[in-house]
Amino acid sequence: MVKIFPEDSVFITGVAKVSKEDAINAMYGAFSLSMVIDIHTNTIINASANMVMEDTNLFLREILVGKNIVTDVALISEIIKKRFLALAQKAVLVALRDAQNRYLMAYPEAKL
Repeated sequence: MVKIFPEDSVFITGVAKVSKEDAINAMYGAFSLSMVIDIHTNTIINASANMVMEDTNLFLREILVGKNIVTDVALISEIIKKRFLALAQKAVLVALRDAQNRYLMAYPEAKL
């Protein structure tokens, strides 16, 4: 089997509620943002979400990949507020913070 992710990476998920009007609610009930993070650099090396449209996943992935889950969350949040104008914007922001909190609970030494 060919490995895609390094041995020293972790998979982490953040979750958030979505509005009743959002298609995500009808399909999944909640929003989930998953990321693979390099534990040495805290860099997001891949990301996906339970979005209805694949373009939405690709768009979010381009915003997230390469950013630091510890130090760049404020920057990521500003980018999402400016560029991700979908109904699920708030859920994405909440799930991002949830994922960051989960990561810092597992790797408290990563916190500056």
